Amino acid sequence: MHTMWKGSISFGLVNIPIKMYSATEDKDIKLRTLHKECHSPIKYEKVCPNCEKEVEQDDLVKGYEYVKGKYVILSDEELKQLKEEHEDKSVKIIDFVKLEDIDPIYFNRSYFLGPGENGSKAYSLLREALEDSKKIGVAEITIRSKQQLAIVRVYKDCLVMETVHYPDEVRNVGDVPSVPERKEVDKKELDTAITLIDQLTTEFDPEKYHDDYREAVLRLVQEKINKEEGTTTPTDSDKSNVVDLMSALQASIERTKDQGGKTAKKKTEAKADASEKKTSSTKPKKRTTRKKKASS
Repeated sequence: MHTMWKGSISFGLVNIPIKMYSATEDKDIKLRTLHKECHSPIKYEKVCPNCEKEVEQDDLVKGYEYVKGKYVILSDEELKQLKEEHEDKSVKIIDFVKLEDIDPIYFNRSYFLGPGENGSKAYSLLREALEDSKKIGVAEITIRSKQQLAIVRVYKDCLVMETVHYPDEVRNVGDVPSVPERKEVDKKELDTAITLIDQLTTEFDPEKYHDDYREAVLRLVQEKINKEEGTTTPTDSDKSNVVDLMSALQASIERTKDQGGKTAKKKTEAKADASEKKTSSTKPKKRTTRKKKASS
């Protein structure tokens, strides 16, 4: 696992060096948006709607919208200073409570906590104390410049920290529309519903639950790969290769034309020479006669 945070757990005068690891991972199927024509991934550019032009990273600043359309600009230096003032590399346990006292709606994200250097003994001590007391620790921690409320508990011999929403981060349930008021329900219908619940009641086994949709998408992807239906995104090098190939082919055609012309010329000249030789060889030879000397 990749260590994403190093620090310590403290409760009272006890300080435990720890390393933090992400306990969960998002396994949603991530599909890229491609250009239908050439299957290249689409880029999403930063464009200013007012100036109607693309902006670079250096042109961006951070602002807080305190009224619709009005912002307070916060500089990187100001944010950095605040981060340094509040970034405490420790999980400070401030209270101990029962796990059932916290409604699951408050839970956010889970992290495994492993012992840091020379922290195994104190780590084991906190783990055993939490198990024996059947309590969890309520703590404060700063992660990525954000102060978080968290709980520390034991999960399969490992300490786990779960970030917890602050009360003002949980929306008011009274704002949910059309929630019916509590009223008496039909006794027979209620008994039937409870009987059905009893019949479906079992021990929780997380291994029996699967993301059927994700698995179906992965099977479809694998089937397409097996049928060689994959596609390749054209790259700049591919484009240059195409250009180079076209240039080479065009040059070859021109060269062939030139060579064809020269070859034809040579053939014509050779043919003319052969014809001339043939003509000269077919001309009748002049016969010379010598007079015989008379014998005495």
